Amino acid sequence: MARIAWGAYSGIIVLFMLTPLVLVVLFSFTDNALTNFPINAFSLHWYRILDANPEFWKAFENSLKVSLGVTLISTVIGTMAAMVLARWRERLANAALLALAAPVTLPALVIGIALLVFFNKVGVPLSLATVIAGHLVITQPFVILIVYARMVNFDYAAVDSARDLGASPWRAFWTVTFPIVSSTVIGAALIALAISLDDFIITFFTIGGGNTLPTFVWGKVRTYLDPSINAIGTILITLTVGSTAIALWISRYRG
Repeated sequence: MARIAWGAYSGIIVLFMLTPLVLVVLFSFTDNALTNFPINAFSLHWYRILDANPEFWKAFENSLKVSLGVTLISTVIGTMAAMVLARWRERLANAALLALAAPVTLPALVIGIALLVFFNKVGVPLSLATVIAGHLVITQPFVILIVYARMVNFDYAAVDSARDLGASPWRAFWTVTFPIVSSTVIGAALIALAISLDDFIITFFTIGGGNTLPTFVWGKVRTYLDPSINAIGTILITLTVGSTAIALWISRYRG
């Protein structure tokens, strides 16, 4: 009986959490002027509205620039850091990982304000470059932790054999190490992509001018709430959930 009760309770919680997302997707494919029932007809009306809006495409372009830049930088640096930490003693590596993961434990609002103050103090103008730097603060720990979890159990015998046969460290990495850990690295990269695409608070404090998709939605909410926001939300949900799902599948993450 207790198991049934807990199952029903869990089902209600999951339903409560997923229903708003389902409604966002549902109403993005209607021609209703308001987000309400009954639904008159299903169509791509609000997607056509977005397609004709140059501000949306500029925000979408900025989101791609930021997220792809963050993904590339965090993957390269995070993979190198994880490979180094995997060679350290466990106690020292754990202390370093704890320090590196500290930003993830802080509220995004605190990180955003801290970055804004920092950039102003050092005289760095706010731009997409500062947004990328801000996103690295929260994406880098995930990449390092995911790749480290793979590298800490890595068998270096094959690498040592390649080095004994005359391969340079660079060649040994690309021909031996990377093919073995590539799925984990790609999975970590896609998770970084999803986090960057979805971020609003840090972007808001560090972008200066212009918009990404999350800040574009916020601007529309402030001025006039129309169902085209549902279409933008559906695009973001598809990108973030899709990239995360692919990442978890590729990296074979098990929690």
